[in-house]
This record gives sequence, C-alpha cells and structure tokens, in this order.
Amino acid sequence: MRFIALVVAALVVTGCEDREAEYDSGYADGYAVGYNTACQIRQTLIDGNWSSEAYSTGYAAGMVAGIVACNTEHPTEG
Repeated sequence: MRFIALVVAALVVTGCEDREAEYDSGYADGYAVGYNTACQIRQTLIDGNWSSEAYSTGYAAGMVAGIVACNTEHPTEG
C-alpha cells in the first residue's frame, strides 16, 4: 500500500515539474518576442509548443513582461 502511495506521489510531482518547465519555456519565449518586438530589435525563434496550455499561458505572461521591460528601459519621447 505504501508503495502505491509513493508511486502516485512521484507521478504527481513529475507532472507538476513538466508543467512548470513548459510554463517557464513559454514565458522565456514570450518575453524574448515581446521585448524584441517592442524594441524593434529582431525576429525571435521560439519553441512554439502551442499544444501545451502551460506553455501558452507562460508565453502570454512573458510577452507582456517583455513589452513592459522594453518600454521601461527605452521610454518613448513625446
């Protein structure tokens, strides 16, 4: 019985780690795209794992953060 509980716990932890890694990957890609686009630096190659909800959520959050970072570092005059 304890063995089954340990196996289930290990699977849950592994699943959480995979989801977190996907989110982190999406966030990093979104941040790079947002920053580079807002600052007009260059096109950015990304993983683009759109089938992963965690990746897509991280990408959206990273995109906003990247745009904010560019606009904070390089405010427009006007």
